[in-house]
Amino acid sequence: MTRPIALPILVGSVVLFALIASVVGLFSRSSGTPYSTTTLRGQTAQIYGQGLYRFDTVFFGAGFKGQDAVILFLGVPLLIIALLWYSRGSTAGHLLLLGVLAYFLYVYASMAVGAAYNSLFLIYVAAFAASLYGFVLSFSTFDIQSLAGLSSPPRAPLAAFMIFAGVVTLGVWGAPLVTALLSRSAPDRIDTYTTMVTYAIDLAVITPATFLCAALVFRGDPLGYFIAVPLLTLIILLAPQIVLSTVFQRAAGVPFSVGEMIGPIAGFVILGAVAAGLLVPLLRASAHAT
Repeated sequence: MTRPIALPILVGSVVLFALIASVVGLFSRSSGTPYSTTTLRGQTAQIYGQGLYRFDTVFFGAGFKGQDAVILFLGVPLLIIALLWYSRGSTAGHLLLLGVLAYFLYVYASMAVGAAYNSLFLIYVAAFAASLYGFVLSFSTFDIQSLAGLSSPPRAPLAAFMIFAGVVTLGVWGAPLVTALLSRSAPDRIDTYTTMVTYAIDLAVITPATFLCAALVFRGDPLGYFIAVPLLTLIILLAPQIVLSTVFQRAAGVPFSVGEMIGPIAGFVILGAVAAGLLVPLLRASAHAT
């Protein structure tokens, strides 16, 4: 497989931009407290009012801090490890690099188009661009046929998990949108924002990808295993992000019932654990296929 020199440069750029964004986002301080405002839809929303995310709502501003913590202490180190592994000519390292880049692409695409404008907007755009083209380059230079004949993980569990993840994503994001449409009201948590960015990305990209992956894996197509890696990696890294975002949101005063806290956290932790149980054997098998 070819190893273009541009890929390490793009990955290094992602590391740099992500470090800047996560450090500033997590540790920036400014005077101010949350305050209420009336949105264009006539709703009352709580604005965070402090730090980098002072123009975001309390729910999203505090949640972004949890995301920054995961990027800084887990995502960036993992991306560096994947790059070093890839640089040694490892097929498994190439797959892991693809997976971690998918997570950064997901995060900074969302930040670039979804977060309230702040002083790091150009950093978000740069991280979005670097992770996008790094992902495309990593995807296009991988020898998919090297995954032909992999026996681990078994096809049925991997395909079933992908179908389950797709159905859950479709239900979690699709149901509130349908409910809002039928009631002719805005979805919950839209507050001061213009649209539901995460819903759009998950429903338009992630959900179809899980179903496509499941179909290919069932057929024994190596492309299915290839697509599975970024999806599994994304699920694994979203688990600690959901946990920490919830912790930051609760500390910021977002009202959660016990069920609203335990349900998503437990669900994502279980999904992340299962995804890790599927990804690790896949990486091991690909290492032997090098």
